Amino acid sequence: MIGAGQIREIIPHRYPILLIDRVDEVVPGQRLVARKAITVAESAYRDRADDAYPLSLLLESWAQAAVLLACWDTPNPDVVTGKVELATGIRGVRIGVSAVPGDVLVHEVVIVRALDDAMIVSGTTTVNGESALVVEQFSVALRDLSVLTAGQPS
Repeated sequence: MIGAGQIREIIPHRYPILLIDRVDEVVPGQRLVARKAITVAESAYRDRADDAYPLSLLLESWAQAAVLLACWDTPNPDVVTGKVELATGIRGVRIGVSAVPGDVLVHEVVIVRALDDAMIVSGTTTVNGESALVVEQFSVALRDLSVLTAGQPS
């Protein structure tokens, strides 16, 4: 099990957008299980009338678990060096039960196919044992920052 401090050593996400609290299980190159506790103190609840965790944050939290798995063997906590993680596509998303403050999201991510610098994953998020999110396919590409900034004025 690793916590937020070690997660920040693998991916560049920081407060307030780091949406993974810990990794419970990882088999590099195969699968990862991560958790995120939802609290009412999160900025998403500042002006919200209902308690449902925003879908965009649910999906972002799951995607961060996917990026963690993709970067596990080649950590890059700094987006201005090394490779940048890019979400290149998502499909087959199904939404289930809502999560609310006090719930813990359990994300499971499995690798469907790994290429040189890209990965296709799938997975789920559960809340209290019930399905909150299913992602049939999510693709992540790792690209050198130099490729992304080529031709840009410095």
